[in-house]
Amino acid sequence: MEQIRVIQYGCGKMGRIMLRYLHEKGCRIVGAIDADPALVGRDAGEVAGLGQRLGVQVTADAKAVFAGCDAHVALIATRSLIGELEDAYALAARHGVCALSTCEEAFYPWTTAAALTNRLDRLAKQHGVTLSASGYQDVFWGKLVSALAGATHRIERIEGLSSYNVEDYGIALAEAHGAGLSADEFKRRITDAEALPSYMWNSAEWLAAELNFSVRSVCQVLEPILAPHDVKSATLGRTIPSGHALGMRAVVTLATYQGVVIEAQCVGKVYLPGEVDRNDWTVRGEPTTTLQIAAPDTVALTCATLVNRIPQLLAAPPGFVTCDRLAAPRYQPYPLGLPD
Repeated sequence: MEQIRVIQYGCGKMGRIMLRYLHEKGCRIVGAIDADPALVGRDAGEVAGLGQRLGVQVTADAKAVFAGCDAHVALIATRSLIGELEDAYALAARHGVCALSTCEEAFYPWTTAAALTNRLDRLAKQHGVTLSASGYQDVFWGKLVSALAGATHRIERIEGLSSYNVEDYGIALAEAHGAGLSADEFKRRITDAEALPSYMWNSAEWLAAELNFSVRSVCQVLEPILAPHDVKSATLGRTIPSGHALGMRAVVTLATYQGVVIEAQCVGKVYLPGEVDRNDWTVRGEPTTTLQIAAPDTVALTCATLVNRIPQLLAAPPGFVTCDRLAAPRYQPYPLGLPD
């Protein structure tokens, strides 16, 4: 079985876990990209904590990496909005490399970034590669909920609540949640920024597509979660003053022409002592069923889902292919090899 050759694009908090998972699944790391001066020049094996060198140095020169290696796939773990990943996706496509991202908007960007997504779709088809996005929401806000729906006779509402600690993901995600902003700054930069879809917006549209619902309307409410006292943030590298935002709560309400309403909320914030991740979903109707995942390890689940998705990505048709068009991720035993 031929080894899958992978470029890890982003070697921070998420990327270093992916590097380890890729190595332990038998993939060959052929490139590692990051702009952080603290990582540039270090061996990817050292960054991943493998206790061995892989002979691949982290570099900030993404173009040189793609031009200098023959990769099958790139895992992109950098930013949360697809507009911020356009160059990375396009670079991969032009070099004939499939790309899978943790970008939350890219999970289902067909309405929030339609023109950009269609450009990438055309580019991917032109070069015969597949572009997509996956992560925690792929299973825990998506395929698991779809499975519950598949066991339901009549659905009235689908309700979801997920929370995660922004400290676990890095500066880009923390900033996207308004962590550290004053209440006035949060309103100006987050609440009033109509171009900013929350993570649940794209996931709710993905779920509607997965269940063959026709979307009538989508709206969201973004609320700051204010610090009750000064709180230190390792990710921000400073203390968040009392009354400033620890993060935000996003509530997305999607109405369908079939009459089903999807109301999903996610809470991303700097956790206070004792707080843990949660993931609760209820499909209301006949019958009503509730799924609760107790204290999910959201970071590890995100990284494992991306790695397990690789064979499906490589077997998918060319284009920008969102995961509602793919089967649920499957556990991939060692060694993870190219699909037939």
